Amino acid sequence: MNDQATDLQTGADEAPADAGPRYQRFDCTDPQDRAAIGAAANAARHAVEAGECVVLPTDTVYGIGADAYNAEAVQRLLDAKGRGRDMPPPVLIADPGVLKALTSDVPESAQKLVTELWPGALTIICTAHSSLRMDLGETRGTVAVRVPDHPLTRELLRQTGPMAVSSANRTGRPSAVSCDDAIDQLGDSVAVYLDAGEVSGTSGKPSTMIDFTVKETGQILRRGALDLDLLRQYLPDIEDLSGEPEPEPTYTVEQLRARHTLQPPVKDGSAG
Repeated sequence: MNDQATDLQTGADEAPADAGPRYQRFDCTDPQDRAAIGAAANAARHAVEAGECVVLPTDTVYGIGADAYNAEAVQRLLDAKGRGRDMPPPVLIADPGVLKALTSDVPESAQKLVTELWPGALTIICTAHSSLRMDLGETRGTVAVRVPDHPLTRELLRQTGPMAVSSANRTGRPSAVSCDDAIDQLGDSVAVYLDAGEVSGTSGKPSTMIDFTVKETGQILRRGALDLDLLRQYLPDIEDLSGEPEPEPTYTVEQLRARHTLQPPVKDGSAG
């Protein structure tokens, strides 16, 4: 326990024992400072293992995360956001290969998208594996999964395993694009804040969320950051259930091709 307490203090903003915030904030703005990044990830890992919540940066907005296998920790996350169990959080994983351990049925169409767009601003909903021991809320046997495109968070996920992560804001308030935004809304309900500066890659838009549990061609539940034209190139029959107006895309087809070296889907000429 003494080692853990020492690790949690390293690099954190200190406050008097009888006053000030109880959370710890770590400066992770310099990715080349491996000592600072290591201390921050270590502190966050200890907090997650202790059943506490942490705030971490992603490629979309800041997220509040907890151990996905710890039901009390997940409830603590929901309470911090002021959210009920009817809105279960997605699960973030470090690498695409972890997906098979969480799900029992990933359609070929979904696999095609994650192969091209992970890590990135895409969350897919699939049928949860029958042996999955996660109590995320009222999931109805499904699980929402994403690989974020942020090196610090992926490094942490490799240490902690899958984490339940939702946007680091109170329900109904704007998403946090900076650590200060998250602290203003969540305060001491979070044990550790990882401050990587402002995240502006998607202009504050969350990930695009697609459900593959009803139709193999996919149903968009949240438009998010991805270009609808891009999705339709790979899933021509995808259904948009978001009810959202057509937004200006954050990532266009051309931008994503440049980032991921995407190629247009090959049509099977034998089908006529």
